[in-house]
Amino acid sequence: MSRQADADYDVLVAGGGAGGIGAALGAAKAGAKVCLVEKYGFLGGAATNAQVLAYCGFFQQGNEPIQAVGGAGEQVLGALRKLGVGAEPYHSETTGNWIVLLDPERLKVALDRLCAEHGIDVMLHTRLAAVSRTASRVEAATLAGMDGRSQVGAEAYVDASGDANMALVAGLPFRVGDEEKHLQAGTMPMRVGGLNPSVKIDREAIKAAVAAYNARGNDPIHRNDGGIYTRVPGSGDFWWLIIDREMTDLSSRTFTRAEQRAREMALALVDILREQVPGFENAWLAQTGPQIGIRESRHPAARYEITHEDVVEGRLREDGIARGAWPIELHKEAGKPLYEKIGARGYFHVPLDAVRARGLDNVWYGGRVIGADSLAYGSIRVMGTAFATGEAAGTAAALSARSGRAPAADQVREALTAQGAII
Repeated sequence: MSRQADADYDVLVAGGGAGGIGAALGAAKAGAKVCLVEKYGFLGGAATNAQVLAYCGFFQQGNEPIQAVGGAGEQVLGALRKLGVGAEPYHSETTGNWIVLLDPERLKVALDRLCAEHGIDVMLHTRLAAVSRTASRVEAATLAGMDGRSQVGAEAYVDASGDANMALVAGLPFRVGDEEKHLQAGTMPMRVGGLNPSVKIDREAIKAAVAAYNARGNDPIHRNDGGIYTRVPGSGDFWWLIIDREMTDLSSRTFTRAEQRAREMALALVDILREQVPGFENAWLAQTGPQIGIRESRHPAARYEITHEDVVEGRLREDGIARGAWPIELHKEAGKPLYEKIGARGYFHVPLDAVRARGLDNVWYGGRVIGADSLAYGSIRVMGTAFATGEAAGTAAALSARSGRAPAADQVREALTAQGAII
């Protein structure tokens, strides 16, 4: 092992969402000593911090679910099944995509247990505050936690923060939003309790309730299909994606206004559901958030950007280290999602250089910060794919920590295949 004398870990992963979990598990299975840093008091990313209660990207589009993500992602599904969550493919009637429905509280516990089983040192309530770097390497990270600041060293690092926080503090170049600096809309998922369990939800009645809300409210909803909804496994609660907010920039003020208005909208919508929709007479707003669902923020410079053509042509590559199988899904206008199918076999390859930072030799990317143009990003950002790209990044980081140099794609592919990944 080529390590610094004061290095605490082989691999440090920033972010405990799907990409970070994938990275931490991948690195640990490759033999690395791993630290996983997460700003919330729980793991899971958008699935638990924004009530995005569905894993997208595990399966290809089509009449039958064809699995595209294995390895670490499949381990998470297995851990959920042990806790009584079915974790089976569910066909969305709104989009025609295959998703996996989630129970966020069981997911938190499942992820805690998986990390413990693999000896991963998890640090919750901890933020990446700064990094120390040379011209081509990050040498140490400054972490800000409940007990103040501390410096941690590692041989390799994975930025799976979703917002490219490591790339930001390391001074790497990045793009905000698309090529015109336009950010995709954010969504505030709602969880509504108190439904009559014997009543089938009537989509036409939901659509009418949204129309009634628009007739009364100051914040119109632009979806005219009733939104995406289902019952939460194990509870029967109504999970609803209908509130979208334009995100004009990455300022705290913009995010504050989006959060506050979305909460007001959620309360008003539940009032109308109670009044108008059969089965919702005793309903209440059980939860929003804890934060709004963020689709897009910073895109740090990678050594390769997956292109729109890569996705729609379903390009396969010898240096591919993960599959992308979710269709391009863009939310450029609030409430008006656009989809574009993946061509050829229904999936494309993510190349190794898409998870490598440009400008730093020992920093890797997992999840929605990997290299992709603004259209391809609509496919790679989802959580199922994030498990796969995170696992590839973590595995590559572990191999590089062991040898002192970046591994070749065939080495990473071999290690991932041994870990059960689907490439």
